[in-house]
Amino acid sequence: MDIGAIDHLEFYVADAESSADFLCDAFGFRIRGRGGPETGLPGCRSVLLRQRGITLLLTSALGEDHPIADYVRRHGDGVAVIAVGTGDAEAAFTEAVARGAAAVEPPVVRGEEGARVTFASVRGFGDVAQRFVERDEADGAFAPGLIVEECPKDTAPGLLKSIDHLAVCVPSGELDRTVDDYRSIFGFTQIFEERIIVGAQAMDSKVVQNESGGLTLTILEPDITKKPGQIDEFVRAHDGAGVQHVAFLADDITAAVREFSERGVRFLSTPSSYYDVLTERLGPLAVPVDELRELSILADRDHWGLMLQIFTESRHPRQTLFYELIDRRGGRTFGSNNIKALYEAVDRQHAAGQELSY
Repeated sequence: MDIGAIDHLEFYVADAESSADFLCDAFGFRIRGRGGPETGLPGCRSVLLRQRGITLLLTSALGEDHPIADYVRRHGDGVAVIAVGTGDAEAAFTEAVARGAAAVEPPVVRGEEGARVTFASVRGFGDVAQRFVERDEADGAFAPGLIVEECPKDTAPGLLKSIDHLAVCVPSGELDRTVDDYRSIFGFTQIFEERIIVGAQAMDSKVVQNESGGLTLTILEPDITKKPGQIDEFVRAHDGAGVQHVAFLADDITAAVREFSERGVRFLSTPSSYYDVLTERLGPLAVPVDELRELSILADRDHWGLMLQIFTESRHPRQTLFYELIDRRGGRTFGSNNIKALYEAVDRQHAAGQELSY
């Protein structure tokens, strides 16, 4: 199946304008368009945000009987659509349905000859749809006739480069089925697998990626025979499978953390003892350990190189959706070693009688 990079993510939210204000104020996104009933969007309102290679569409319902309102009531604000580019949206839709995907939105063509955009969607996981997007012009209008744009060819500057991956939580028993669906329906390949044990908690994780590498999903499932943990809590609070966090790729994570912190973003802090053995665990690092400690940035190394990451606190009332910043300096994996390292750091801090910093 012809699937390229992420074209955009669509969030269903209670208030598109306030959600857009947060992402602009916190992470430097720029508003690049708006849509509503007056532009042909029935019963809802959308705000288009851009920053370099990232496009986000925030959509909220204008009435309680709208399907978007139903989504928000059930799940809260969250990623409802993962849109990917393709050379033929109709063919991708037809092939996905033939392979067993549930149709959500049949192909719809918008715009004039030479500047057309085709959208078509099928079910991905839970209530999240996979949207196929075919564009005559790569830098043309986002959704002709639906979104009125400001500076449509300007993606907006910023410290965030692209979407690195999406982390997806699924209920117990659904990991293998979800992975199998992405392999059999969308032609993805499983590139990573592990079991993560943190004290009395445990979870299983598999990573799938499309052929071009443009969309990567880290899919996590709780082990319900163990003590409940964060994945169990997400599935409960979100009422089913969904996107737990969006990972934004940054060229310089230290600069991004400093700026976003000044903008009011709250990042998860890390016990100081985590950094006491960091060089011993990973070897020489590209960033001074004291700077990583100051900013609570985590580090991990794989066969290919170094990876730096940090997670935001969730602002979601259900404590579900949050964000990750990731800086890849050769590393291709996802920092799973940090879970164990953080757990051990907390143990050392407990043993030393120190107060936890998070």
